[in-house]
Amino acid sequence: MARPVDVAPAGRVRLPDSGLGRGWEPTVILGLTLLLLAFGLVTLYSASSVLAVRQSLPDTFYVLRQAAGAGFGLLVLAACALLPHRVWWVLAWPLLVLSLVLLLIVVVPGTEAIAPEIKGARRWIDLGVTVQPSELAKISVIVWTASMAVKKAGLFRSLTRGLGPFLAVWGAVLLLVALEPDLSTACLIVMLGLVVVFAAGARVGHFLFMGMLALPFLRSQLAVGFRADRMAAFFDPAADPAGAGFQVRQSLVALGSGGLTGVGFGEGRQKFGFLPEAHNDFIFAMVGEEWGLLGVLLLVTSYAAVVLVGFRIAARAPDAFAELLAVGLTSLIALQAVLHMGVGLALVPATGLALPLISYGRSNLIVTLAALGILISIARAAPGGKGARA
Repeated sequence: MARPVDVAPAGRVRLPDSGLGRGWEPTVILGLTLLLLAFGLVTLYSASSVLAVRQSLPDTFYVLRQAAGAGFGLLVLAACALLPHRVWWVLAWPLLVLSLVLLLIVVVPGTEAIAPEIKGARRWIDLGVTVQPSELAKISVIVWTASMAVKKAGLFRSLTRGLGPFLAVWGAVLLLVALEPDLSTACLIVMLGLVVVFAAGARVGHFLFMGMLALPFLRSQLAVGFRADRMAAFFDPAADPAGAGFQVRQSLVALGSGGLTGVGFGEGRQKFGFLPEAHNDFIFAMVGEEWGLLGVLLLVTSYAAVVLVGFRIAARAPDAFAELLAVGLTSLIALQAVLHMGVGLALVPATGLALPLISYGRSNLIVTLAALGILISIARAAPGGKGARA
C-alpha cells in the first residue's frame, strides 16, 4: 500500500544554508541591502543629473561617486560580516577615541586646510578622500555604549554610578558635533546611546531627568539663527514660504504630484532647481514624485523589514553585548529613515539627516553598510548560525 503524501512539512520550515549562515536572517538582510542600494543608485542618478550638468559636470558624476562608495562599502560589509562580533568589544574604546580625535580636528582652529568650511559648517576632513567624522561617531558610540552597558549592568539603578559615565562621553561627542555645527546629528547620536542603555535596563525616570536637564540647552540652540527659522517654518510653513519653509513646501509638492504611480523615472520636475538638496536631504521627495505612493510604500516596507529582522537578530543574539549592539545598529537605520521621511512629510523639523542607502553621501553609506555587516555577523553567531561555536 502506498504511503500517504505529506501536504505540509512535519517540522519547522528552514531555508537551505545560504553560505551566510543557517537560517534566513542574514540572507534577508543582505537581499534587502542590495535592493535598497540598487534603488538608491537609480534614484540618485535621476535626482542629481540636472545638478551635475548645471555644475558643468557629467550627468553621472554624483551617481558614479556614490557607486564607488557603494563598492567599497560592500567590501566593508563583507569584512564586518566575517569578523566575530566579539572583535567590536575589543575595539570599543579605540573606535571612540579615534572618533573624538577626528571630531576635534574638524572644529579646532588651524585645521582649515584639511577641514574647510562648506556651506557654513566644518563637517568633513579632506585628505584626498573626504571623510565625515560624525558618521564614524554614530557607530563608535553604539559599540562603546553596548560594551559599557554590559559592564555596568547592575548599576543602572543609580544615576551617578550607572548613567554618569555615559553622560560624560555622550556629552563630549555631542559638544564636538554641535560645534561643527550639526545639532541634528548630535541629537541622533545621543538618542542612539539612550536606546542602547534603555535596552540594557536603565530607568525611565532617569531619562526624564536628563531630558529636563537638556531642555535649556536645546531651547538655546533652537532659538537662534537658521534653527529658529526652521522651527518657525515647521509650526507655520506659510510664514516664510520663500525662505525657511521653501524646501518643505516643495517637498510636499513633489510628494503630492507623484500620485499613485509617480510621474515616471527621470520625469520629476523638482530637481530642476525647485527643491534644493534633492539628491541628499530631500531625496525621499524625489522617490514620491517619480515613483508615487507605490514606490514610497515599497521603500517603507523595505526599511520596516530590515528593522524587524534586525530586532529579531538582537533577540536571538548569543550574548548581552551582541544583543545591545544589534539593537543600537538597527535603531541607527530606523531612526535615520524615520526622521528623513518625517522631514519630507513635514512631520518633524528639517534635520539634514540622510536616508540610509539612498541619499548621496559616501561616509553615511559606508557606515550604514558596516552596521548591516555587523548585524549579519551577530546573526551568524546565533544558536545554529554558521559562525556559532560548536
